[in-house]
Amino acid sequence: MGKNENQNAQNPEGVIVLGVYMHCQGCADTIVNHLRGFDGVEQIETDMKTHRVIVKGKNADPRKVVDRLRKKTEKHIHLISPTLKVEEKKEQKKEEPKIFEVVMKILMHCEGCAEDIKYRIHKMQEVHTVETDMKNAQVTVKGEFEPKKLVEYIHKKAGKHAVIVKQTPPKRKEDEKEKEKEKDCEKFNPCEYYQIHPPGLVYAPQLFSDENPNACSVM
Repeated sequence: MGKNENQNAQNPEGVIVLGVYMHCQGCADTIVNHLRGFDGVEQIETDMKTHRVIVKGKNADPRKVVDRLRKKTEKHIHLISPTLKVEEKKEQKKEEPKIFEVVMKILMHCEGCAEDIKYRIHKMQEVHTVETDMKNAQVTVKGEFEPKKLVEYIHKKAGKHAVIVKQTPPKRKEDEKEKEKEKDCEKFNPCEYYQIHPPGLVYAPQLFSDENPNACSVM
């Protein structure tokens, strides 16, 4: 009795809405197969256009349903509703996860190539959304990942070279200062400097210096 009350408190309407990336009917069927007959699940509906899965069942536990799909599909599963009060309390104590939006340059030869990259990036647990722009060879990814780890993941899983061209939030000020230092170093060319100011020569300001024995004197 206590168990059912707890489950009903977490899922009072008996409806669980999940955000799951599905690129084909096979993906949708796999999700249905993993949830069919699962504890408390009575009905499953999938919508590939909105990438949503609706699970109905008064005794279905949202947390258990999410955990099962994450384990079975290795996809990022986002619980849209209901909102779990227990999780909200825990999140208040912890730091809020930093959400990044990264735009990367990735070479894509065709639509199939773009879909494959999109599918593989979605397999990364922390990824929320992926948008591909084949015309400009760009991929926009949003989620709780570290941008550097995302680039490494793409290289490892998709065999593609990715270059970050923009990210939000931007890099730390310390990183920007380091970049500025590097630029200043690149601008300085010792060869050019010594061509303009050869060592051993006396420069104009020193021609009238008291410390220079060869300085000119004004009568």
